[in-house]
Amino acid sequence: MGPVTHLISAAGLAHEIEDVVVIDVRWALTAGRAPSADDAPVGWADYVAGHVPGACFVDLDTELAAPPGEGGRHPLPEPAVVERALRRCGVRSDSRIVVYDGRESYAAARAWWVLRWVGLTDVRVLNGGYAAWLAAGLPVSTEVPGERHGDVVVTAGFAATTDAAGAARWADHGVLLDARAPQRYAGETEPIDPVAGHIPGGINSPTTDWLAADGTFRRDLAEHWATVSAGHEDEPVAVYCGSGVTAAHLVLALAEVGVDATLYPGSWSEWIRDPSRPIALGPTPG
Repeated sequence: MGPVTHLISAAGLAHEIEDVVVIDVRWALTAGRAPSADDAPVGWADYVAGHVPGACFVDLDTELAAPPGEGGRHPLPEPAVVERALRRCGVRSDSRIVVYDGRESYAAARAWWVLRWVGLTDVRVLNGGYAAWLAAGLPVSTEVPGERHGDVVVTAGFAATTDAAGAARWADHGVLLDARAPQRYAGETEPIDPVAGHIPGGINSPTTDWLAADGTFRRDLAEHWATVSAGHEDEPVAVYCGSGVTAAHLVLALAEVGVDATLYPGSWSEWIRDPSRPIALGPTPG
């Protein structure tokens, strides 16, 4: 594998911390959205209990996604919403940004992808998240910083996406990866969405398979990708999951090995909103 360009270690962040904007996006898929605007966002309690010094909290559900609807459970946010969050964190046009979550970088990868989608180029993910920071014995803070009044201006469209129609045709000319757990892909269980199964032609490649035991990305990403893509190495790649969050994690992993993958933001939660769309069951053939 070539040089890592989208990840940073805890030691690396500690070395650069005075020169970067650090964003905490701790979140949990199973926690659900806050019931109302008066309730604390998912991840907020963890943030106030301790975070990387100087880190600004950004809510995945309301600042890195639009409200649930026709576009699925986590549609892409309005750029203006992202811009407000970034300005609150002090982001300027030339800012270098590091994002992190609790451990596996699922939410952090969503933040990484959204920030790249709105045109920011110097964005990295803390490999192993806050757990890696703690494991390195680095200092933590409970101080919540005030608004920092950044002046960044963003627009959408800088990262490749596909829609349901594109996902339906993707396997005809490329590799369509499903980043969910095998049981959800196969339709054996569906704890989150109302319909089980997968998009026909999709290949299951769970995000957990791209991680080491400590929650960091595995060191042999290139070798793992060679196994997943065997026979399809030169074909374009698109990724989906349940709602476009963990799929971004796989897009990040692929970026580390030089593969520029396309995200289907609506993912399964959008796909199943139209009952005319076909549904496949069972494990990946072979």
